[in-house]
Amino acid sequence: MEVYAGFAEHTDHEVGRLVTALEEMGELDNTLFLYVVGDNGASAEGGPEGSYNEMMALNGIPGKADQMMNHIDDWGSPNTFPHYAIGWAHAGNTPFQWTKQIASHFGGTRNGLVVHWPNGIKAKGEIRSQFTHVTDIAPTIMDAAGLPFPRSVNGTEQIPFSGVSFMFSFDDAKAADRHTTQYFEMFGMRALYHEGWMASTTPFRAPWNITDPTPKDVVNGVKWELYNVAKDWTQFDDVAAANPVKLKELQDLFWVEAQKYQVLPLDGSVALRFLVQRPSGTAGRSEFHYTKPVTGILPGNEPSIFNKSYVITAEVTVPADGGNGVLVTDGGRFGGYGLYLLKGKPVFLYNLLSLKRFRWEGAQALTPGKHVITFSFKYAGPGVGKGGTGVLSVDGKEAARQTIPNTVPVTFGVDESFDIGSDTGTSVEDKDYQPPFAFNGTLSKVTVKLEPVQMSPEQQKAAQDTVGKRD
Repeated sequence: MEVYAGFAEHTDHEVGRLVTALEEMGELDNTLFLYVVGDNGASAEGGPEGSYNEMMALNGIPGKADQMMNHIDDWGSPNTFPHYAIGWAHAGNTPFQWTKQIASHFGGTRNGLVVHWPNGIKAKGEIRSQFTHVTDIAPTIMDAAGLPFPRSVNGTEQIPFSGVSFMFSFDDAKAADRHTTQYFEMFGMRALYHEGWMASTTPFRAPWNITDPTPKDVVNGVKWELYNVAKDWTQFDDVAAANPVKLKELQDLFWVEAQKYQVLPLDGSVALRFLVQRPSGTAGRSEFHYTKPVTGILPGNEPSIFNKSYVITAEVTVPADGGNGVLVTDGGRFGGYGLYLLKGKPVFLYNLLSLKRFRWEGAQALTPGKHVITFSFKYAGPGVGKGGTGVLSVDGKEAARQTIPNTVPVTFGVDESFDIGSDTGTSVEDKDYQPPFAFNGTLSKVTVKLEPVQMSPEQQKAAQDTVGKRD
C-alpha cells in the first residue's frame, strides 16, 4: 500500500507539472480541466495476503506473504509487480461495497471527478451530486467548446455518444439529473441504475480468483439486490424483498439497455477469455513462420503455447566471433519464455511467474555457420497449468532435456510482447541478458508449431461455449 501511495503521489506530481505549464502559458483559467481520480474501484486482485507479482493473480494463483519477503527491498522498483492485499482494497473503497471487477456495486466503479474551469464556472470549491457517468465526459467537452457532434469523420458514420453533457450542473448545484439510466456489466456481473434506484446482481465470483466457478446460467442463475441510492448512496440496505415490482422494472430495463449497447450475449467467464481471446489474429492457426525480425506482437496475436504441446524452431547463421542474442521471446521478468544464444550456447528459459525458472542449455558453443535450434515441449495434460517435458536440440541432436511440474496456465502478462530477433520488454532472466539483446548473427526463420489445447472435457466445453457467445 505504501507503493500505491507513492505512485499516487507521483501521479499528482505529474499532473501538477501540467497545471504549472498551463499557468506559465497564462491559460489555466481558460482551460476546462477534468481529473478522474482512478479508473475503477480499488483492486482486490492481490488476494488475501498481497503479491509481489500481479501476474500470479491473473493466472489464478494467490500470493503468499512468505513469498514476498525476499522481494521486500525491491518493493516499488521495476523488479516487482506488487499488489496490496484484499483488506487494503476494502479500506480504499470505504464506504462502498466490493472492488474492481465487480461492476454491480459502486465499490467497483465509483471514482471522484474534479472539474476546474475558472473562466467557465462561477462556482468555486463546491460539490455536485447529480448522477454522472464516464460516458458524459466527451459530450461535456463538446458542449463547452460549442461544437456539434460529428455525424461523419473522414466518410465514416459516427455512433452517437451514449452519455450527456453535465455542463448544466456547473452553476446549478440543485439541477435535476439528466443522466437518468445507466447499465453496468463485467464478466456477467451487472447492474442497472435508473432515476435514483439501482438493481445489482450479487457477486458470484471472488475478484481475486479468476478461476472461481461461474453460474451455468449467467442470465437466470444469479441473485439480485435493490438499493434506493438516492437515499442510500453507499448501497448499504438491500430493499429487494420489500420492492419486488421496482426490482422487476429495473431488471427488465437492464435487458433493454444491454441490447442497445451491444452487451449481449452475457459471458461470465474470466480465465477462458484469456485462453480464447477475441478478437485475435491467430485464432484457429497451428503453424507460424517468421522470416525476419519482428517485435511488439501483443497478447492475442502471438502463437499461444498455453496448455498444449509445441515446437519452436530457429534457423540461424552464427557469426565468426560467436553468437549472442534473442531468437524468440514472449513475456518477460514476471512470466514468459525465451530462446536465445548466450556466448554461443543455445538456451531456452521458461519463467514460471517468477516463482521458479527452468533452464535448458547446450553444453557446447555453436560453431560459426548455419544451425537449426529446436525446442519441443510435450504437455502433460489434459487440464490447465500442467507440466511437461522439454527438449532442446541443435541440428537434430538433443542438447538438453528436462521435465517440469507446472506451466503458466493463462497469461504471461498484459504489458509484454512476442518478439523475434530481440527483446523489447523485460528479460525472462536478468542474469543472462538485458534487453534488447538483439541477435548478432543472421536469423533466417523462426517457426512455431502448436498442437491442440489439452483442456479437460469440462474446460473444453466451457471454452467452446465462450467462443460461441463471443462470436
